[in-house]
Amino acid sequence: MLDQRRHQRIRFASPPKVKIGYGGSLGGGGIENLSLSGLMVRTSLALEVGHSAGCEFSLFGSPVIDVPVTVVSRIGDVFGGRFQTGPINQVLIEDAINGALIKGQASILSVNEVGGRKIMRITGGLNGSLRSDFMHALTRVGVDEINLEAVTAVDQGGLALCLVATNRYSIGIGTQSECFALAWKQALSVPGALEGI
Repeated sequence: MLDQRRHQRIRFASPPKVKIGYGGSLGGGGIENLSLSGLMVRTSLALEVGHSAGCEFSLFGSPVIDVPVTVVSRIGDVFGGRFQTGPINQVLIEDAINGALIKGQASILSVNEVGGRKIMRITGGLNGSLRSDFMHALTRVGVDEINLEAVTAVDQGGLALCLVATNRYSIGIGTQSECFALAWKQALSVPGALEGI
């Protein structure tokens, strides 16, 4: 899971809605994850790999983004699409992602090797929606430290993940944002917070 992708995947605690036009039909769905080059959507529309569809979405109050995609993968009702975008849409997508990260409504989890140590870095919201990626990094990739300096919002699920990392896997918490440091201090002061982990 050491990150080698050209564009980071952005995850959401609450999947943004997407409108989809395909083969003369209109439908909707939710964005499972997003990057500058494409997205994963969950929809009941029967999209076909190799065909184009139109997607329209807004990320938590961003301007509406209307972009065609080429369907590149399918697993059940989840479809991967690669953007067919021009420079203006690219800027809109990047601005929308940055805005959602700043508000803590979107998250990036990455693992990189720095000086021979594997560092997990979380940007944006630290929340329970990161559980699968977070636990994969802890149990399969191996992590030496968690860098939380770019966390902009924290929920109970995110704190629980950090408690598991520090207590069950002896992972160190590195640099912390102000909002994380405050929430972490409060979590550690709760009687019994460390029991059962």
